[in-house]
Amino acid sequence: MNLIIRWIIISLSLFAATWIVPGIHIEGNAWLVFAVMAIILGLANALIRPILKFLSCPIIILTFGLFTFVINGFVLWLSSIIAVRWLKIGFHIDSFWSAVLGSVIVSVVSFILNLLLREKDEPSL
Repeated sequence: MNLIIRWIIISLSLFAATWIVPGIHIEGNAWLVFAVMAIILGLANALIRPILKFLSCPIIILTFGLFTFVINGFVLWLSSIIAVRWLKIGFHIDSFWSAVLGSVIVSVVSFILNLLLREKDEPSL
């Protein structure tokens, strides 16, 4: 059940990013696009993002963690490319900087929704 809730949260976060950032747009059935993109983004965050963070650790330290925004934007941009080219899902990102801004929106909305939906007996971190 927790996995489905996280999937819905990421889908809603992608909807917010598409609504706010002018460089991100969709084609086709919107909720299907958001659902598939949530799966792709979740897999990319689980598989690719840790490798990128490990390889860019010195840059992350030098920029006091701000380079993680660039990494998150790259992962969102890469997820969009995978969705469009391989799976023919219409989630288009016009530029890399649109992806960075979109990843910030996705992170903020996901954080807020996770706070709102957190179980009361679950210890806070």
